[in-house]
Amino acid sequence: TVHNTMTTTTATTKSSSSSSSISYSEGAKLPANAPPWAVAASQRLREKRSSGKYVSSCTPPPGVTRVLLHSCCAPCSGAMVEEMHSCPELEEVVVFFYNPNIHPRKEYEIRKEENKRFCERLSIKFIDVDYDPDSWYTRTKGMEYDPERGRRCTSCFDMRMERTALYASQHGFHAIATTNATSRWKDAKQVDGSGYKAVEKYDGLLQYWCQDWQSDEMTLRKYQISAEEKFYKQEYCGCSYSLRDSNDWRKANGIPKIQIGGEEAGLGERYFSDPLVDAEEESQDVVDEFFKQANELAAKSGDDVKKRKEALKVYKDRRKNEKDDGILDGFNNW
Repeated sequence: TVHNTMTTTTATTKSSSSSSSISYSEGAKLPANAPPWAVAASQRLREKRSSGKYVSSCTPPPGVTRVLLHSCCAPCSGAMVEEMHSCPELEEVVVFFYNPNIHPRKEYEIRKEENKRFCERLSIKFIDVDYDPDSWYTRTKGMEYDPERGRRCTSCFDMRMERTALYASQHGFHAIATTNATSRWKDAKQVDGSGYKAVEKYDGLLQYWCQDWQSDEMTLRKYQISAEEKFYKQEYCGCSYSLRDSNDWRKANGIPKIQIGGEEAGLGERYFSDPLVDAEEESQDVVDEFFKQANELAAKSGDDVKKRKEALKVYKDRRKNEKDDGILDGFNNW
């Protein structure tokens, strides 16, 4: 059963609000030792702004002028919202917040309220859907120890995309999309698969907007906006199982556990502040290494808790964070 209670934050639509309402600085200049990917991405961003007006590089599906954008959080939304809101082909972009996976409720409210404030500032309509964790736990039953990017994540994406598609079909939207597709911590094919599956039942009346939202340019821009807005830096994906696994990993490596809310994070900064450092934490190398080790752990132990604890000891000397060099990699941003 899907609850239908939802709240709409009243705001002007794109047709009555200029895309110029989005205006961010380029952030701090890149240091001399910035990696080549960041230099190239920054150059492309400057070129897009050389005319004095932002030029969107996104291309909506044919015939699409109204888009319902499912949003998982504000940090993942920034660059994608900017691209869509600056796209001349689009008449309206509405943000849809349905994330029953997020646990605990305190973390859910932090992410939702920050997302809502971001949309209000840009005069973008925000749909606040009921928090429905019981249905999420029912749907993911039996998958409690699946690894990230496994069956549980597919079910989670399916559930959120189905609800987004339902609302879109009932309110005249032409397409849906999701900010989950912007994060390199997510498998883009897995996310897009859920999106395509969700619109199938609507017989071509609703489309799923698939595009490469994980490019170097989009990733750097995402973190420029997050730093400008000083968004809350979440330390895990969102669900209780992700929280459990992340804290188990941290404990095995002598790293402080995740902190929900407050001004101090368990690891690193509480708020985004340095676009280049934040983007590096989501570099493809860091992400690939994280999931390589996570899959090794799952293969060795499955859902056996004792085996999991033993397997975690293997990684005691393979830490992503070395206390003596101050490098922070791989434990946040999601």
